[in-house]
Amino acid sequence: MSLTKLKGKEIIDLYRKLLKYGKTLQLTDHDYYLRRIKTEFRAEVKSPEQLEFRYKRGLELLQTKRLV
Repeated sequence: MSLTKLKGKEIIDLYRKLLKYGKTLQLTDHDYYLRRIKTEFRAEVKSPEQLEFRYKRGLELLQTKRLV
């Protein structure tokens, strides 16, 4: 799969996974985490490169369990 051709379903799946992960956080401010995730997903992305960068950053967060 080319990241520059991401589909809406893949992006929504990532969003759901990030929100679900937020429920498992113990030593983090939940409101801050949720606000940051929602802000990132609501931001207008104009180029495929920006979309790819943000998508990779979301995947990295799920893999490393750290905010980047």
